[in-house]
Amino acid sequence: METLTQRIEVAAGFGGTVTFVDGDDHQQITWAQLHEEAKAMAGALQRHGIVPGDHVAVLGPTTRNLVTLIQATWLAGAAMVVLPLPMRLASIEEFVAQTRRRVLAADVTLLVIDEQLAPFVTDEPGDPPRLVLDELVALAAGSTAADWKRPNDDPDRTAIIQFTSGSTSEPKGVVLPHKAMCANLQGLCEIGQLQDDDVFVSWLPLYHDMGLVGLLGTPMTTGRDLVLGAPQDFTARPSRWMEWISRYGGTVTAGPNFAWALATRALRRSEPLDLSRLRIALNGAEPVDADSVRAFVAAAEEHGMRPGAVFPAFGMAEVGIAGTFPEPLAGLRTDRVDRRVLESERYAAPVDDGAEHAKEYALLGTPIPGLEIRVVDPTDDRPLADREVGELQIRGTSATPGYYRNPEATAAAFRDGWLCTGDLAYLLDGQLVVCGRIKDVIIVGGRNIFPEDVERAAGDIEGVRAGNVIAFGIEGRRGQEAMVVVAETKGEGDLAAVRRQVHDAAKRVTGLPPQDIVFVEPGALPKTSSGKLQRTLCRQQYQADELVSVDAPA
Repeated sequence: METLTQRIEVAAGFGGTVTFVDGDDHQQITWAQLHEEAKAMAGALQRHGIVPGDHVAVLGPTTRNLVTLIQATWLAGAAMVVLPLPMRLASIEEFVAQTRRRVLAADVTLLVIDEQLAPFVTDEPGDPPRLVLDELVALAAGSTAADWKRPNDDPDRTAIIQFTSGSTSEPKGVVLPHKAMCANLQGLCEIGQLQDDDVFVSWLPLYHDMGLVGLLGTPMTTGRDLVLGAPQDFTARPSRWMEWISRYGGTVTAGPNFAWALATRALRRSEPLDLSRLRIALNGAEPVDADSVRAFVAAAEEHGMRPGAVFPAFGMAEVGIAGTFPEPLAGLRTDRVDRRVLESERYAAPVDDGAEHAKEYALLGTPIPGLEIRVVDPTDDRPLADREVGELQIRGTSATPGYYRNPEATAAAFRDGWLCTGDLAYLLDGQLVVCGRIKDVIIVGGRNIFPEDVERAAGDIEGVRAGNVIAFGIEGRRGQEAMVVVAETKGEGDLAAVRRQVHDAAKRVTGLPPQDIVFVEPGALPKTSSGKLQRTLCRQQYQADELVSVDAPA
């Protein structure tokens, strides 16, 4: 089966359920019932003029109606474009501007928008028609599944236009045909050893590929049970995530590294839970911090979780979602290397535990079936040996054919059929290790300094908001590159002392002092819609003197 429609139709007969969580309200229906509602909504979309090949964009929070619309769009033969929600109310103007850019860039035929967000996105000349989601639901209520006219199956038809995070450049629309989506879903099910009684639990945003494809698409197209909450439910009370896993016997879940750190704190204060069925606790979408993973394991073991359930993995929108997976229940596996050798020679020289200048990386598994990976010298595409650091390249059945109507970006992303990821990585006995983004590396004195090292060290300082630090390079004195650290403060304590601690932490992990340290208010650092730090934009703001610094004595 090479289309999502075919897989959804078969999965609807397996008896699985989807439970929608809204705060303390839990509503459970079968996938079969949602499928009937989606067919009725697909018929409503068709009566509204949607035909195979059209692009339907949706802007709204995670709800039963949103999930129904996502499936209905595929059933109507259209491509789905799930638009990011605003990270902060203070950024509403930029959110509106970004929304319009994405809508126009994706040639959206119809924009379906949540009623509460509709007042913020006003119509302008050239905008596509739009429909409030509640109005579409009302139209579907006057229809039945029999009103839906099933399009012919076309594996090459676009299923999703997924915008990249924009952490290092302007977001681009990744084209994902049905056959690529199905290949990725099939591959991740095989390597993840999907079981009939698996229960997926997710709060991840549906505008991000991990949430849309991995945690919604997988159960929707296989008929496995899903418990689905919204990001705001998790951020308002992180303990809910683990409580849902306990209540419903969750076996598969996922989140970025920062979310696992929040879950760790919640578990330490929690009443007894039952996490014994959890077998895939996927950590991805941002760098995996081994210490954070170990802290989560220690906290979760008290609630019955098997240590092997932690699951560091690699994925990206350009391959659907799943890139490399470890063996289920293998747990955290790491490689300790000499930071000095890595920075100066781009070679991951192994060192013993506790060695000076040691740096620890998580092993991220092997390619899912249908994909190949290699690490090459970024200057000439020469394949590198194990432990030699270069650019990660991927090819295979689920790789995107390119970026929507962006031939320049597409041409730049592919070389001889290989997708150039922009990630610095190395291989170790077939396992992938990712070191960082090529564009983010700070080159000082011939050394390749990884900003994550500085950001993590500074984030551990009392007075600095963990996960809200950005380090980047600029042209310094005498034309040499220098390092700048920008950090959000907690707005308390002696900032002069915090500045000294940040200076010392940066020097400790890199051997070099930062040229400048800037403190900003909470919420001031630029982030993508999925919460990733935007180092490139922060550098631009710093150079343009646009960062509003907190007044602190030098």
